Amino acid sequence: MAANIHDQSFSIVFGLLGNILSFFVYLAPLPTFYKIFKKKSTEGFQSIPYSVALFSAMLLLYYAFLKQHDAVMLITINSIGSCIESIYLIFYLIYATKTARIYTTKLVIFFNIVALGLIILVTLVFFKGHLRVSIVGWICAIFSVCVFAAPLSIITPNILGFSFGITQMILYIVYRGETKALVLPDSNNKVQLEQFPNANNVQQSTVNQNQEGAMNYGVAGMISNSQVVPSELNV
Repeated sequence: MAANIHDQSFSIVFGLLGNILSFFVYLAPLPTFYKIFKKKSTEGFQSIPYSVALFSAMLLLYYAFLKQHDAVMLITINSIGSCIESIYLIFYLIYATKTARIYTTKLVIFFNIVALGLIILVTLVFFKGHLRVSIVGWICAIFSVCVFAAPLSIITPNILGFSFGITQMILYIVYRGETKALVLPDSNNKVQLEQFPNANNVQQSTVNQNQEGAMNYGVAGMISNSQVVPSELNV
């Protein structure tokens, strides 16, 4: 009898501690939603963790009602958790973009209507008694782990960025010693010829003019000499 009382007291103490810690876990996203409220935008925050947390809390409520014995603490904390997560999702839908709203609505419908409804229907129809409680308890345990794993969805773009960065570094290391000097064509002469396409003709015509001028100068000199010689003879 004393041992039973001792065990019950331990159960109550650890149950209260678990509820207190769970309550602080539910309050953990408050800084995030404070930022959303200040900036009036969700800024890329995902609604998956809150949808999964709401689903887990509602599933634990169903488990508590099935268990009945010593279920007061489960009902209390998960009722509070369901209310808090619902407020988070409503707050998220107010400031989210249209695409994010549609996506969040689909998540809520899938988890809290379709999935929860199927679990309740299947366990009530196909299982009974202690087996039903055990199966629902294992399902609750799995989704309780998923609540803590859901925020890891944010690492997807970071993993992709890390992979691409490593690939770029490997390519740089492999090909950094194979750079070749590019020999550019001598474009100066080509540019000059393109800018002055008649340069050769102009040069040739200049030479011809000089030659003609020299010939004319020689003829003129001969004529002048022929005129000077008779005058000298007359003298």
